[in-house]
Amino acid sequence: MKKVILSVAVIVAMGLTSCKNETKKVEETTTTEVSKEIAMTDLSFGVRGNCGMCKTTIEKAANSVEGVTAANWDKDKKKIDVSFDSSKTDAMAIHNAIAASGYDTEKVAGNEEAYDGLPGCCKYDHNMAMNQSGEIKADDHSNHDH
Repeated sequence: MKKVILSVAVIVAMGLTSCKNETKKVEETTTTEVSKEIAMTDLSFGVRGNCGMCKTTIEKAANSVEGVTAANWDKDKKKIDVSFDSSKTDAMAIHNAIAASGYDTEKVAGNEEAYDGLPGCCKYDHNMAMNQSGEIKADDHSNHDH
């Protein structure tokens, strides 16, 4: 009889211990997910450029910034949409990375040396409008082979 009572006590103790640990894990996961949601920021700003090659370079520059999770440049609107973790980076770091690749943003002029190294079709007009609604079409570059 003592063995049965001792066995039941051990099983109950193990059951309570494992339930306690599982509850703790769920709480930690929930806390982590909530903090990630709070840190994510979506941002849109103008970036000058002309074509699909520009799109690749601009998005690559934005994505190279630590904390950037997504970047999508719209060539017609001359605008980039960026999602990033604001605890790891800020908007100016993204502007600076794009400018370093040779492209003007709304806040930072493109690096002239990098601009000079861009392919001919990517040499944009430094006065072109940025962050447009999309109703006014920019120069048509559909006849370019790229």
